[in-house]
Amino acid sequence: MDYGQESLKKHGEWRGKIETKVRVPVGSRDELSVAYTPGVATPCLAIQKDPSLSFELTRRWNTVPVITDGTAVLGLGDIGPEAGMPVMEGKCALFKALADVDAFPICIRSKDVDTIVETIKLLQGSFGGINLEDISAPRCFEIEQRLKKELEIPVFHDDQHGTAIVSAAALINALKIVGKKMEDIHVAMNGAGAAGIAIAKFLLRFGVQDVVICDSKGIICEGDPRLNAPKQEIAKVTNKRRLTGGLAEAMVGADVFIGVSTKDCVSKDMIRSMNDKPIVFTCANPIPEISREDALEAGAAIVGSGSSAKPNQINNVLVFPGLFRGALDVRAKDITYDMMMAASRAIASVIPDAELNDENILPYAWDKRAHDAVAAAVAKVARETGVAQK
Repeated sequence: MDYGQESLKKHGEWRGKIETKVRVPVGSRDELSVAYTPGVATPCLAIQKDPSLSFELTRRWNTVPVITDGTAVLGLGDIGPEAGMPVMEGKCALFKALADVDAFPICIRSKDVDTIVETIKLLQGSFGGINLEDISAPRCFEIEQRLKKELEIPVFHDDQHGTAIVSAAALINALKIVGKKMEDIHVAMNGAGAAGIAIAKFLLRFGVQDVVICDSKGIICEGDPRLNAPKQEIAKVTNKRRLTGGLAEAMVGADVFIGVSTKDCVSKDMIRSMNDKPIVFTCANPIPEISREDALEAGAAIVGSGSSAKPNQINNVLVFPGLFRGALDVRAKDITYDMMMAASRAIASVIPDAELNDENILPYAWDKRAHDAVAAAVAKVARETGVAQK
């Protein structure tokens, strides 16, 4: 099947992948008077006195916007907010189908950080949490950081943290297969945008001691004046061996390669230069950093990718539905690293150790067990750490 042409055809037939649904009867005088005027004035006045009741008396408690400015949509780049709508609608459909979260696409016609932040701040009274999507780096870092400080509801940038969570889950299980520990491995990465920097930070929290990141110019090293602020920050805690050069140099002796970059940038020789039983995650889409077949032929023990057509798909669809389900259920004030790490462990736990193998390190994206496990783990940690409000 030509998925592109079939998708274009279906989008024309669907004319949108989501719609609103009426949850209450409005077919009689009494029903209308209770759901709308005059009866509705009483819950309105109750919320006026105590705005937190909006989580009890309206659908706010279960509602999340999927917000983009259209600057980093899939692998398509800056295509604009309207062109990003099909992706945002798809994300909303997954929220509902996989975790019963009501999500709505919000596509903002601005690339200005202040405007985007202020717009989302003004909208927050309608939602239980905020999901940021497909906003280009480095602006995405500032937008997320400011919103987390200034909003009263949790904020999550899926391109950063969703990718980090599922990558860590894949790594947890892959390391079990090859018999290595987080604290002992060397990780080489290619890609220092939103996902790459977030993955590096997340793995360091999981106990990885040695991470080396490359961008398009080579290995990121502290003190390099060409680095923007987010890269300068991550350079302070990575590349402790002070390596120089390019991706080939970064991969020598590495136990793990993670690519969130561009197609065909890894050669068989680079894989051969890695440590024994190397783990290779090639997440560039639609064409990976190196094909699964070439990586295996060069000696990779385990290969994961972003493709649903290959084993071990590393897909953040495994993350965001359950994560928001758990956060919304306990009315979490924030989505913390503790909650995100719990999500990684929950995803990994869905595959029993007895069923782990080199082609089965993650559940499939549509596996409801994964979404239920993430929701339960996130809610539990939120309660234990004082983030929950109910």
